[in-house]
Amino acid sequence: MELEIAIEAPWPDAADWESLAERAVGALAAIAPELANPRLSASLLFSDDAEVHALNREWRGKDKPTNVLSFPMLEREDLLALAPEGPPELLGDIALALETCTREAADKGVSLEHHAVHLVVHGLLHLAGHDHVDSDEEAAAMEALEIKALALMGIADPYGDRDPITGSPTGD
Repeated sequence: MELEIAIEAPWPDAADWESLAERAVGALAAIAPELANPRLSASLLFSDDAEVHALNREWRGKDKPTNVLSFPMLEREDLLALAPEGPPELLGDIALALETCTREAADKGVSLEHHAVHLVVHGLLHLAGHDHVDSDEEAAAMEALEIKALALMGIADPYGDRDPITGSPTGD
């Protein structure tokens, strides 16, 4: 998958956001082969709360910022049926909001880089048709994929309660 990445101020220059996003794509391709299709592309916008707030209001009818927005362009069935040969296909668009991401990272006690890459993984899974809203089973399956992809990148379980290999709850 090819990523078109735009990084707007005020995202800090200290991190290599493009490299982190590309690593996320590589990790996901290893566990979700449909995302390894060479025809796929996606856009990723590192923006601020004001921009994401405007997008959230316009496209989702929610008048507030959020950490990540995903706008899929393909249905999951179409993605799974997509042959590796043929013209490029846009999987969709993702936008991250710096201030919300920064606040959440601080609340979780993790680096902004690790939290942002988690949200990139989360957003890409949404573009691939995964969801966490309709059922606990779907949420658990999506979280398990996130945990596995992040573990491949050397990033700890963002939920703190699942085995990085199986994705199953670890219990207490």
